[in-house]
Amino acid sequence: MNPRRDMRNSRVALFDGIEEGGIRASSSYSHEIDEHENEGAMEGLQDRVNLLKRLSADIHEEVDSHNRMLDQMGNDMDASRGILSGTMDKFKMVFETKSSRRMFTLVASFVVVFLVIYYLTR
Repeated sequence: MNPRRDMRNSRVALFDGIEEGGIRASSSYSHEIDEHENEGAMEGLQDRVNLLKRLSADIHEEVDSHNRMLDQMGNDMDASRGILSGTMDKFKMVFETKSSRRMFTLVASFVVVFLVIYYLTR
């Protein structure tokens, strides 16, 4: 609610066991409890660190796997580009001559007529 009041209350709670002459009669029991809590907290932190280490190793492995996959895909795309380029060069050679264009037109017309007849007779 009020931050100043909360801070004052926490100060009072922090120094509650201290008197003018020093610490009130406190046993070593509270010190042992603090040590035990610290050890528990350290074990919890160690578990979290180990978990983060395993997660980062898994992420690293996944990234390496994806990089290999992307490299393979890039190689496949380069090969496809080469094949497609060769095919386009062949089409250019076919269409450069007028007689080749006529032959292509005749073959394409024959295929279209054949497909139309085939679908009409079904």
